Amino acid sequence: MSSKTKIIVLHKKEVLYTAIFAVFGIIILFLLFFMFSSGRKQKNHSLPAMKYVAGVYSSQIKLGEQTVNVEVTVDDNHINSITLTNLSDTVSAMYPLIQPSLEELRDQILETQSLENITCPADSQYTSMLLLDAIEDALKKASPGNDNSPGASY
Repeated sequence: MSSKTKIIVLHKKEVLYTAIFAVFGIIILFLLFFMFSSGRKQKNHSLPAMKYVAGVYSSQIKLGEQTVNVEVTVDDNHINSITLTNLSDTVSAMYPLIQPSLEELRDQILETQSLENITCPADSQYTSMLLLDAIEDALKKASPGNDNSPGASY
């Protein structure tokens, strides 16, 4: 087995310059990353865009022969309240999970100001999904691109 020894001659200046340029390159990459990642966050927080047209918007849910309105009150950037109207005693008796489900959903939505990542209780999953669909429909009516007048229910 023959092994030939290779000798590499490095000059101190070349090694030093290479190390300095490598460190500068890494610093520049980090600076670029932090500049562009923090720029997106500043855009979102600097001037909040108008999410809704202020007013009270409703959506209907048909439960058997009865209809129940889900009313969502919003201002320019916030969901202020979510309530059930036209909820008769008959509907409350026939669908006992509707009011507690709405209260749980309302608490989550008002806290997060979004319909994303809402957890539905296992015992009232379908009722919660029905209510979420109605709330989403009412919020679509509240969007700035929609021409519906406040309080309109369709």
